[in-house]
Amino acid sequence: MELPWLGEHCSERSCKQLDFLPLKCDACGEVFCKDHIRYDDHKCSSAYKKNVQVPVCPLCNTPIPVQKGEIPDVVVGAHIDKDCKYNPAQQRQKIFTNKCTKPGCKRKEMVKVVCEQCGGSFCIKHRHPLDHDCKGSSQPISKA
Repeated sequence: MELPWLGEHCSERSCKQLDFLPLKCDACGEVFCKDHIRYDDHKCSSAYKKNVQVPVCPLCNTPIPVQKGEIPDVVVGAHIDKDCKYNPAQQRQKIFTNKCTKPGCKRKEMVKVVCEQCGGSFCIKHRHPLDHDCKGSSQPISKA
C-alpha cells in the first residue's frame, strides 16, 4: 500500500471495506461505505432521532404533526374530518369573469380591460376605442 493513511474502513462488522470516500452517519456518527450508509443498512441505533417523516394532507397540502407512537394515517384522517381547510368549490371558481360590453360580443377575459375614454369593460379584441365604437369623449379617437 502506497498511501495507507487515506480512507477509512467501514464500521459495519460484516464489511470493513477500505473506502477512500467514506461517509459519516449523521445519526450515530460512525463511518460507512456507500453500501452501508443508510440507517437500515447498518441497523443504526440512533436512526429514530433523524429518520422522521411528516405526513402531508392530500387535500389541503398542509403538514400534519404526528406525536411519537401515533399512527400517521389516523392523524391525517382526523385532520381531514376536523381541521382541513380544503374547499372543493374553490377549485371550480370561474376565472374568466370580465364580460365584454360591446353589443353582440360574448367573450370574457381574466383581466378587466377598461377603455380610458368611455370607462367600459371590453375583451382584448374590442379594447381599442375604434374597435368598440367608443362614444366616451369628444376628443379625437386617434392621435394621427
